[in-house]
Amino acid sequence: MNLSNINLLKTDSYINGEWVKSPDQKTFNVINPFTNEEIARVSEASKSQVEEAIKHAEDAFKIWRKFTAGKRSRILKKWYKLQLDNAQDLAHILTIEQGKPLNEALGEIKYGASFVEWFAEEAKRNYGDTIPGHARDKRIVTIKQPIGVVGAITPWNFPSAMITRKVAPALAAGCTVVIKPSELTPLSALALAQLAEEAGFPPGVINVVVSSNAAEVGETLCASSTVRKLSFTGSTRVGKILLKQCADTVKKVSLELGGNAPFIVFDDADLDKAVEGAVASKYRNAGQTCICSNRIFVQEKIYEDFLEKYTAAVAKQKTGNGLHDGTVIGPMIQEKAVQFVEDIVQDAQSKGGVILTGGQRQSADSLMFEPTVIANATTDMKVFSNEIFGPVAPVFKFETEAEVIALANDTPYGLASYFYGRDYARIWRVAEALEYGMVGINTGMISTTVAPFGGIKESGFGREGSKYGMDDYLEIKYMCWGGVE
Repeated sequence: MNLSNINLLKTDSYINGEWVKSPDQKTFNVINPFTNEEIARVSEASKSQVEEAIKHAEDAFKIWRKFTAGKRSRILKKWYKLQLDNAQDLAHILTIEQGKPLNEALGEIKYGASFVEWFAEEAKRNYGDTIPGHARDKRIVTIKQPIGVVGAITPWNFPSAMITRKVAPALAAGCTVVIKPSELTPLSALALAQLAEEAGFPPGVINVVVSSNAAEVGETLCASSTVRKLSFTGSTRVGKILLKQCADTVKKVSLELGGNAPFIVFDDADLDKAVEGAVASKYRNAGQTCICSNRIFVQEKIYEDFLEKYTAAVAKQKTGNGLHDGTVIGPMIQEKAVQFVEDIVQDAQSKGGVILTGGQRQSADSLMFEPTVIANATTDMKVFSNEIFGPVAPVFKFETEAEVIALANDTPYGLASYFYGRDYARIWRVAEALEYGMVGINTGMISTTVAPFGGIKESGFGREGSKYGMDDYLEIKYMCWGGVE
């Protein structure tokens, strides 16, 4: 692996400021999804090491919470600067273990770092209130205090940004963290831990436990009464399990789960802009994001015109090795992900769907799946009800506004949604009617540090980013002062 800073390549867990190996010398492989070659062998954290990390985080919390907001802010800003200074190496590690194109990986590193910068500033704005009292001799004050030790379980599709989006507000609030990254992409998390050490975080404030036994680590974090907050990004199925496991200790929980995003194109839309937005939204990270357009709905009058332009644009997307110049779409993460996409494409074809481009993997032993467009999509197909999580775009036809709103909302998920149109009255109606936590209007790209990211229904709860991103890591304490006369 060609890195300018070879210290960023770590293969052990990071606990209490030390790099620790598995007590029984167990390891697991990290595989490059494009070449299917082993990148590294990573130490397997034991359950006792996870418990040790929690204990050290508890001890460190007693120290870190007493740092002034300004001091925490300065350390966070050092971490931010180190991420930018090492952005090329971090992007290289990310591409090697996750597969996304290098330019896209670099974009993720900068996006992830922006959360650290943002919450370094928000640390100094953790305001309380004074409230008019209910009696002449009473005074009411509220303050906000850090919740305590935070468990953060992060996914493989954004192995850097999903860590910083959770960890930066937790640290800014005065919490300490135990991070469990995906076993498919642990190297990005460990590289961030190395930079955190260089930034000057005290031992135990940031801990990273790497393990291929995600269920055991998750259960340990949930069962611990010391861990007062769990933040998870991943599938709805796993999120429900973790939520149940957190019930016994009544933890504060935030969940960013699956999605089934509609992308609606009304007949008064700027068609070229809609095509551009749909390509960007659908095929970023090979379609492996929770806010990717999952179902594209196009009004009947412009359906054929949209399909022609959209298919032409999709067919131009260059696939291949993420390290090669010009690559726009990299491999899918693993074999079972490709098999799932193959199944839903075959299901669509069997029910009348027409493949306009793509439709298959590039070779029998490859994790590269061709960017695909399916015309004549219908609601009885798996592509309507399932989160696709791959480079496959089913295109549905609709007639009326009421019809498409009903179709768009016909899902248990409620994360992201998109639509294009010019009628301002309709824009307001549709934006209000869509049952989603986020709505992109005449844009296919909505992720930004300054806006609250999160969903409703079975897509979870809690918000990350923006001024609201600190809330889940703070407790409000009410103090009533009597005898003030």
